[in-house]
Amino acid sequence: MNDMDKTKVWFITGAGRGMGTTIAKAALNAGHKVVATGRNPDAVVRAIGDSESVMVVPLDVCEPADAHAAVKVAIERFGAIDVLVNNAAHFCGGYFEELTPDQIEHQLQVALVGSMHVTRAILPVMRTQRSGHVISISSGAGISGFEFNSAYSAAKFALEGWMEALAPEVAPFGIHTTIVNPGFFRTEFLTDASSTFAKPSIEDYDDRRVGHLEFFNNQNGQQPGDPKKLANALLQIANEAQPPQRFIAGADAIDIAEQKIANLQTEINAYRDLSKSMAYDN
Repeated sequence: MNDMDKTKVWFITGAGRGMGTTIAKAALNAGHKVVATGRNPDAVVRAIGDSESVMVVPLDVCEPADAHAAVKVAIERFGAIDVLVNNAAHFCGGYFEELTPDQIEHQLQVALVGSMHVTRAILPVMRTQRSGHVISISSGAGISGFEFNSAYSAAKFALEGWMEALAPEVAPFGIHTTIVNPGFFRTEFLTDASSTFAKPSIEDYDDRRVGHLEFFNNQNGQQPGDPKKLANALLQIANEAQPPQRFIAGADAIDIAEQKIANLQTEINAYRDLSKSMAYDN
């Protein structure tokens, strides 16, 4: 049996709606087994259904005990975890000065620390197997910081730094890692169920804030990316012998990445001589 034919066990966080639901359904349709997790297991069952190939498990990614309990029952049921998708997400938009410390803390907990909790619980299983694949869903905002996205970009930048450092740590055990940078995909991400915004409190930001809120409202339900195509792309990547450490998903995300590369090169070139003058003089 080659890797393309192998039935795998996928462990997916945030499977109750949005991209998590779409990935879970795609994996099931491809003949894989799925551990579908979410804070509300009833919502997960309603989203993806119930069958012998799926196990719905309650999981709040911000609770380490939940992660370890979910992994334990998953192994008892399926005997392995081949692919972890760190997908659970929340978006907190707003200007940094207007975001409360609690909002920023929650953003970091869900987008960064929660993924760490789940991955920490699953890595011993993958090390024992000497195989596995950790996929973490980042964002175009994890490549480039955007106005009105300070907390979200902070969380996604940190997620990417952690994943890049994790890759060489676990590679000797046959464990692959992939950062996924989606652009705008037509999911429930911009609905009230997945997004909150800072309460307006500083007059200096009023004019620009209105424009950003209008942008997000207009994007909701009109995003160019097809979630099913992204889910199928992840299935393809997970079947590769050497999956990419980064997958940039969507033409809009490619534009962000290429602009970031160009900006970095411009900054390097502008101060190259000064940068290289930092060594001690012999």
